[in-house]
Amino acid sequence: MHPRLVLAKLDEHPLRQPLNIEFHARPPVPLLGGVLVSHLVFQHGDKEDADERETLTRLCNGLVCTAIDNSDSHLTLETAAFRMRWERHTEFSSYTFFRPLAIGEVLDADATALDAVHLDWMREIPGKMLVATQVELRSTKEVEPDSVLAGLTPSGRTMVAARVADQAAWVFSDFKINNGFSRFLVLNESMTQRQTGRTVQRLVEIETYRMLALLGLPIAKETGRWLYTSEQRLADLMDQIGQASSPQDEREALATLSTLAAEVEHSVARTTFRFGASDAYQRMVMQRIEELRESRIAGLPTFSEFMQRRLQPGMRTCEAIRRRQEELSARVARNSQLLRTRVDIELERQNQELLGQLNQRAQIQLRLQQTVEGLSVVVLTYYGSQLVHQLAKASVALHHMSIDLITAVSIPVIAVLVALGTQRMRKKLAKEAPAAG
Repeated sequence: MHPRLVLAKLDEHPLRQPLNIEFHARPPVPLLGGVLVSHLVFQHGDKEDADERETLTRLCNGLVCTAIDNSDSHLTLETAAFRMRWERHTEFSSYTFFRPLAIGEVLDADATALDAVHLDWMREIPGKMLVATQVELRSTKEVEPDSVLAGLTPSGRTMVAARVADQAAWVFSDFKINNGFSRFLVLNESMTQRQTGRTVQRLVEIETYRMLALLGLPIAKETGRWLYTSEQRLADLMDQIGQASSPQDEREALATLSTLAAEVEHSVARTTFRFGASDAYQRMVMQRIEELRESRIAGLPTFSEFMQRRLQPGMRTCEAIRRRQEELSARVARNSQLLRTRVDIELERQNQELLGQLNQRAQIQLRLQQTVEGLSVVVLTYYGSQLVHQLAKASVALHHMSIDLITAVSIPVIAVLVALGTQRMRKKLAKEAPAAG
């Protein structure tokens, strides 16, 4: 760090250096003369990073390796026989091997830049191979473009070709897998070393992202069949709801609709990443093609036209299935809300009926309570007169009064007092009831 920055004791952000290193990472490899490039892509899991590092370490066993560029997500190794570049991305890792070609060197059908790599090491690469492509870079002085064009036949494979880098080079490919590899032929006319490296890098990225984008197509086809069945189920369910004649039918329909909603959301969660990734990858394909700055070769489709005709329909299928899923989810949610509203209204009606029945029962209980209160006055009067009778027995000797007379006189007095007390208590409870409510 600059001495003034050190003396100022500035608090540097911990990510400043790593972010700047990442910004300048993965520069294209400058290429000069004839080069054979073999590019492998493996789809990996989240826990295979350590395995990849161990595999890369074993690549140098028995070889003199020089690490030119090294970080957590990329590595470039230089050996006497080849140069290897490794990159780790979100869901895949790429291994690109470069082998220089001598002027006029003739390649057989099985020649690759991997010939110097031990087969045991290749078997240890973690993940599943998704892309294997090969780029043969030659000068137009070695291979004339006209000779390549002359070798094309109308009944042969569909060849994609274009002048690239502002007509500084020629690129040919058919994007078909032959002998395990898809292939590009690049004829360099006037590109610089770095232009050549960028062109080769863009070509292998086009092939990589093309295959990664197509990973969403089988899922889209599978989801499309499931969507057709689910849409039919929803339509039948709506007919069933329209014909529902009882709350039980509506509750059963709501339970079925909730199950369908869960299935739709599970499908959306399962496919969202893949469809989003496919869309991102196809955008990167078209961006890399645009960066080639291609121009047409008479009679042959350009890379942009080829992708528009072959890749875009599959991507539109993925986009259509994604929209259908979202629309189905919205329809299920809407219908669920409508059905819940119907069920809630029916439950509210039943609650009103129940409250009415409870009100009638309360009135009946009130009448019974009033009847019981009348009987309570009689009972309390009886027990009160008996109490007076017993007290009268104790005082009769002093006042020479008749016990029966005392008891008879006390009965109406006790009855009036009990009735007045009961009435007063009832009024007091009636006043407290609204306050409590």
